[in-house]
Amino acid sequence: MAQFPALLSPGRIGPMALRNRVLLTAMGSSLAEADGTCGERMRAYHEEQARGGAALVTMGVVGVGLPTGQNMINQPAISDDRFIPGLRAVADAVHAHGAKFAVQLHFGGLVAVIDMIAGNPAWTPSIPTDKGGDMLDAFLPDEMNAPFFRMSEPQYRVMTEADIAALVEMFGKGAERARKAGVDGIEIHAGHGYIVSSFLSPATNKRTDAYGGSVENRARLLLEIIRAVRAGAGPDIAVWCKIDAIEHEREGGITIEDAIATARLAEAAGADAITVTAYHDSGRGVLHSASHTPDEPGLNVDKAARIKSAVNIPIIVSGRIEHELGDRVIADGTADFVAMGRKLLADPHLPRKLTEGRAKDILPCIYCYTCISAIYYGGLIRCAVNPHSGFETVDWLPPATDPKKIVVVGGGPGGMEAARRLALRGHDVTLVERSDRLGGTLQFAAIAYEPNGRMLDWLKQQIEASPVDVRLKTEATPALLRSLGAEVVVVASGARRAMPAIPGAEQPHVFSGDDLRHLILGDDLDGVAGKTGMATRLLSKAASLTGATRSPALIREATRAWMPLGKRIVIIGGELVGLELAEFLVERGRQVAVIDEAPKFGAGLQIVRRWRVLDTLQRHHVALLPGARDIAIGPDAVTATDRDGAPVRLPADHVIVAKGATGDLRLADALQAEGFTVHAIGDCAGVGYIEGAIRGAAELARTI
Repeated sequence: MAQFPALLSPGRIGPMALRNRVLLTAMGSSLAEADGTCGERMRAYHEEQARGGAALVTMGVVGVGLPTGQNMINQPAISDDRFIPGLRAVADAVHAHGAKFAVQLHFGGLVAVIDMIAGNPAWTPSIPTDKGGDMLDAFLPDEMNAPFFRMSEPQYRVMTEADIAALVEMFGKGAERARKAGVDGIEIHAGHGYIVSSFLSPATNKRTDAYGGSVENRARLLLEIIRAVRAGAGPDIAVWCKIDAIEHEREGGITIEDAIATARLAEAAGADAITVTAYHDSGRGVLHSASHTPDEPGLNVDKAARIKSAVNIPIIVSGRIEHELGDRVIADGTADFVAMGRKLLADPHLPRKLTEGRAKDILPCIYCYTCISAIYYGGLIRCAVNPHSGFETVDWLPPATDPKKIVVVGGGPGGMEAARRLALRGHDVTLVERSDRLGGTLQFAAIAYEPNGRMLDWLKQQIEASPVDVRLKTEATPALLRSLGAEVVVVASGARRAMPAIPGAEQPHVFSGDDLRHLILGDDLDGVAGKTGMATRLLSKAASLTGATRSPALIREATRAWMPLGKRIVIIGGELVGLELAEFLVERGRQVAVIDEAPKFGAGLQIVRRWRVLDTLQRHHVALLPGARDIAIGPDAVTATDRDGAPVRLPADHVIVAKGATGDLRLADALQAEGFTVHAIGDCAGVGYIEGAIRGAAELARTI
């Protein structure tokens, strides 16, 4: 019996039969061509998802009125017959791998950012009254070219009944073109603040005519679109809609009762299914990871259950649902299908691996929000852990025509990824690591942010299953490399983490990043025990917690329960490491302050995750002091001058300096001087965190 029998069972949406219950949710990718046509990038992107075993591949935000209503660059369009051939090519590619293909029909309305940048008024049911928020505040100076900053004061077009009729016709014509392109299904996007959602929401719909007021009136536009799409699609194509179950923390927004009523009306109008999602007050940054792309696992499941109990058509649920939860959701009748987004970007072959009983081989999503943040920045979709996503036209693993003896130096994420990829290509690979275990700084990152642990475990499993010769507790000397017959050396030895020149940094209660890493991981304890004044206790406690094997999972579990630091912690450094460490410590009862010279905090965190981390720290009353100067460490406090010129004193039992990491090419340069052919990747070539390490490894490995 399959391990996930419910999730892998066949299903049906209207006339569309599906091979399992795993669907690719519709996402904006910005992979269409500049004119909205679908070219090779879009075809390859969706073909890979079909090859990976998803039952249904849905192309997101396909504009029915482009260029009107456009909300992102390179958005696919269906507003003219010239778009049909490109869509047909994608449909054929998806069908070739046994999956069904759908398009999500879309019109931006109040979220038509690109349209508004062009100076066009946003289509809206009524003049919006939403208050501003903090969304733009967290962008760093070098991110100010994001689309939001290119807009002038928005103009609005309150839709007349003639406009409404024209919009309904756009959707109907889009459905006709979708049918001609060979699609199996059509999803009507009625969520996420787009035009239909803004009619459904009492927060944005203040009309007093037949399209405003009651739920039935606010849903009138959706029902007219469903009927028009059904007429254009014909009887052989499944038609459904995506609706918000709730608008989180939006004053006067959609409630679950509204959504239930809307779902019933949609069913009566001919919808074959309902996709349950959610929206939020878009002015608040933290809420962008609290609705349709949630940080909280299974956030929308309970609301999907309530909607399912009110209708007789299938329910599709999305929102951070791992395959284990997805199987339970299907088995207990909470929903009928699970729509995955981020997980199928991280590993589009997730469904196939489940079918083959290889769940442990699924490359995990680490919920870093690189994918969606790329769109916020005005770029193309990409994934931090899977460099193939969005770049499927690249030949990432060509068989080696001239296999070489390659030695990879450094067992962190970059080194492990390079080693396994080179071995997959057919090279003879030895991985040399001077410590007693693999992982590098990812071991520390896995403790501060739990999803990183899944990535660490996956990399180790893949190395163990590969032909890579791993040599721990081994120094990469020229003599060793010669004895191994190294033709190519890949140096992934990590960053240099020297203590910055901060007055007072030499004191025993001050930890560098390396000090803290050694303390938490239980290695080189002799070098850090003196800093705590409890050497014997530290050594014995670390030994009892981590044991002889010091497995990453055991270390992570032990460290969450035990932390040999005082109550009051000051962190100097407001980038990714400092903020994630602050989040980790404050959730373990510490009083934390973060201070740095940087004018804004959060570099290294993608914007959507940055919003959440900053909000978490503020809710826990963490003192955040960007733009500080004259930082100095005293015996019981950190002093500085704040950005307004006022003196600051932060009491501290311990101080952690979470900055000062730089690239470190000393080993690479030394080996090159010895005559070896050397390539440097990962943080030794410049700090790039997980995405930089993984992408750099992949790009190098395909070229050797």
